[in-house]
Amino acid sequence: MVLRCDLPFRQQRPTGPPSPAGAANDREGLRRAVEVLVEVLKKHSVGRIFLGGHSYGGRQATMLAAANNNLVDGLLLLSYPLHPPRKPAERRTAHFPQLATPALFVHGARDPFGSRAEMEAALKLLPARHSLLLIDGAGHDLLGRKVSNDIPERILEAFAEVFEIRTR
Repeated sequence: MVLRCDLPFRQQRPTGPPSPAGAANDREGLRRAVEVLVEVLKKHSVGRIFLGGHSYGGRQATMLAAANNNLVDGLLLLSYPLHPPRKPAERRTAHFPQLATPALFVHGARDPFGSRAEMEAALKLLPARHSLLLIDGAGHDLLGRKVSNDIPERILEAFAEVFEIRTR
């Protein structure tokens, strides 16, 4: 079962960047979405819950999980925004040492929000089991002129491996 949802900021405004002032509200929206899934899964007595997001959504997911151990079984983080472009000193990793939830980070090798070396260094801050899937030639959108079209399959394979999910 998958629940795809927009963060509260996106529900209020269909375009434009998120506002830092609304970050707590966005995390609350993610928490409520997880609660809905927990209730549905309880009725069927099956399943694990994974939380994820792209860029800002993934950052909010990690912050929520760091503040609420055991909220979800794992995280899928696409293009985690390690720092603003051209501002590598403004790291967004203060909560990483508290993140006890296993995570798969999928990152474009040409992402301006963090280089491969910066991501690898940042992930050393995590106490939980984690993995990095690097997409050669890809930027923050995980696309690029020389990027293969098998990215979804590669992400699914890595996800299944990291979280020990049988695919067949």
